[in-house]
Amino acid sequence: MENTISTSPTRWGIIGCGKIAEKFADDLMSVPNAVLNAVASRSLEKAQEFAKPYNCPNTFGSYEELANSGLVDVIYIATPHAQHCENTLMCLEAGVPVLCEKAFAINSQMVKSMIAKSQEKQVFLMEAIWTRFHPAINQIKEIIENGTIGEIKHIVADFGFLANYDPESRLFNPELTGGSLMDIGIYPLFISKLLLGIPSQVKAVGVMAPTGVDMNMSISLAFPSGATASLFSTLAAQTDTTCTIYGTKGKIFIHGRFHETFGFRLTIEGEEPQEIATERNGWGYSYEAIDVQRCLAEGRIENDKLPLQFSLELMELMDEIRAQVGLKYPQEV
Repeated sequence: MENTISTSPTRWGIIGCGKIAEKFADDLMSVPNAVLNAVASRSLEKAQEFAKPYNCPNTFGSYEELANSGLVDVIYIATPHAQHCENTLMCLEAGVPVLCEKAFAINSQMVKSMIAKSQEKQVFLMEAIWTRFHPAINQIKEIIENGTIGEIKHIVADFGFLANYDPESRLFNPELTGGSLMDIGIYPLFISKLLLGIPSQVKAVGVMAPTGVDMNMSISLAFPSGATASLFSTLAAQTDTTCTIYGTKGKIFIHGRFHETFGFRLTIEGEEPQEIATERNGWGYSYEAIDVQRCLAEGRIENDKLPLQFSLELMELMDEIRAQVGLKYPQEV
């Protein structure tokens, strides 16, 4: 596959102007050869307000207008989970590459339709699991692959914060695909899947909010290698949001918040623990943007470090977990 070097910057567009879009736009300012060229909201006024700090020249009051504008080379989709599939299909249909925020969609059937459209149009698609591209995670993955802590036997990971209960908010509204699993439980699941693959056994229990989405989700996994994992997410309490990887020769403790950490502790049996500091520029979103631009320059339609099959398998796992606790969203009934 040939590498093509472009002298013109990659023109980014953003659909959805919420908090995560702000953080992504902040970090995009430091990405080499990148420019935020257009943003869209369902409110033109909101899009215009969002665009100001970034000197973004083009604003739209509808997502369709941006997708069909010809003003962008790739679109970052930052709308609520429930809209991801529809928004992604629209952009791919228009021939525009997509970086879509996690969770990729509501369920695996939707993810399959997104992948099929990407392949049909031969247009790049990637789930925005930013953690995959963080220097800390790459360093930890390399340490494990080198056999430094031996064979992984168990992973413990959590992610929780205390959210104000608002039935209409994206965290608790079923119409917006609320719940701890879809919003933050995906991170513990991601780290277990990245390091251990597809589990052979899944056991999940959940405690539901009054709206019917999960407030707490506790997950136990077993893997063909003989390893296990204990994962937890909650919207009802602030947790440490750390991850410990136990191996036969030692362990790695990823400091909170583990999915965007500044460092980790490596402990080898019989040796003093080592505190290892890692780079994290800005909020930590620049790394995925840089890798998207690499893939586009190389003419790829998916990311080789975070392939679409990985995202599909992750969503299939979340489907199974939701089935075990009886959580269905209105769009699925």
